[in-house]
Amino acid sequence: MDPLRESILTETRRQFFGRGTRGLGVAALASLMPREGCAATAGLPSLPHFKPTAKRAIYLHMVGAPPQIDLLDYKPGMKDWFDKDLPDSIRRGQRLTTMTSGQSRFPIAPSVFKFHQHGQSGAWISELLPHLGKMADEVAIIRSMNTEAINHEPAITFIQTGFMIAGKPCLGSWVAYGLGSMNQDLPTFVVMNATHSHPRANVQAISARLWSSGFLSGEYSGVALRSGIDPVLYINNPDGVPTPMRRRMLDAVSELNRIQHQKTGDPETLTRIEQYEMAFRMQASVPELTDLSKEPESVYKLYGEDARKPGTLANRCLMARRLVERGVRFVQVYQRGWDVHGALPEVLPSQCKDADQATWGLVQDLKQRGLLDETLVIWGGEFGRTIYSQGKLTPTDYGRDHHPRCFSLWLAGGGIKGGVVHGETDEFSYNIVKDPVHVRDLQATIMHCFGVDHERFTFRYQGLDQRLTGVEKAAPVKAILA
Repeated sequence: MDPLRESILTETRRQFFGRGTRGLGVAALASLMPREGCAATAGLPSLPHFKPTAKRAIYLHMVGAPPQIDLLDYKPGMKDWFDKDLPDSIRRGQRLTTMTSGQSRFPIAPSVFKFHQHGQSGAWISELLPHLGKMADEVAIIRSMNTEAINHEPAITFIQTGFMIAGKPCLGSWVAYGLGSMNQDLPTFVVMNATHSHPRANVQAISARLWSSGFLSGEYSGVALRSGIDPVLYINNPDGVPTPMRRRMLDAVSELNRIQHQKTGDPETLTRIEQYEMAFRMQASVPELTDLSKEPESVYKLYGEDARKPGTLANRCLMARRLVERGVRFVQVYQRGWDVHGALPEVLPSQCKDADQATWGLVQDLKQRGLLDETLVIWGGEFGRTIYSQGKLTPTDYGRDHHPRCFSLWLAGGGIKGGVVHGETDEFSYNIVKDPVHVRDLQATIMHCFGVDHERFTFRYQGLDQRLTGVEKAAPVKAILA
């Protein structure tokens, strides 16, 4: 039997009517919103729920989990605990990874780096992040983040999608679906990966499912922007194919897809048409976007000379500014190399050098262009690091294992109150003692900045009203909101 006819015959009555309403809705929307002259596509008519403080976001995810004890969670008392065992009263039988569960002891490893207080807030920040120290009064530092995930893949998936198992929409996809685009010629949601400079840095694998739209339409997936002469795959014309011929080809393919849609009513067929059209428009918009030749020298003084090198975090931060400046709603940047199981005193300074001026430059650049007030910037990893050493401990060398019980990150712009240090951990940076913030609370806070009540923002799938923050309790962190 013909597979197409078989799929139609086997669908239920409910599926038939659901399919029909989706097709009619899209057709009606298309008739009301002609493509010519349209600068953007609208999101859901019910959003935002209230006045937003952010129109766009840049999420800088440091893959591998930066160690909070060495960067943002100062524990000077630990110097007296060097090479002493972590007390059982602090660990409380909490689970460990298989990388350290076999150790005969858990020796305390105080940070070898100095900390200094900065700004009116008096925030203690590591000497490895001097530029962050200069803007201490412009950021909110959360020291009481926590998660249930203890390994990288589920932890990154959790903080990005609200679930540890892949298949759910990520933050950028939820925002794109709910709020729509602000530029017809660029994607609503763009993803970039950044290189790292130290050859000994431990690198975790990441994949496109982190920026997947999950059960939402494919048009809300993140579009990967690469460095090099071909930033977006498959948007350029093949050799020997001029633009007019490409246009005729796309028109023909679109007509075939419309015929297919009339037969099946599958909304993803319309999504494919729009993806082809977006790719065609990006042929003109992407080369202008990625051409940094007209950026003044003052910009490179902000971001650092690494911004001239394609693929570096500084270059990606500069590109993120150019993207949001042109109306991209959500920019996700990943940098790997933060998985410091060993050689931490050697590797971590290099990672921080890659990130510190680049992220400071991004915030200052947004600020001087009048974009920061409506651009939310997030910097952090997926969980924290242990106070005890993984493997051999010496006065100058140590490593740290995964620690989900507490970690630190910072936010700026887009409705965030600057000069705030929120949450506290115990003297071992092992357990939270004040104002815990779960990853779901972070997600609720991000949505709040966009004017979205995370509990009311749902999508019906598999008979359930799905939402980013799931079914467990979550709330925006009001203490860091302006």
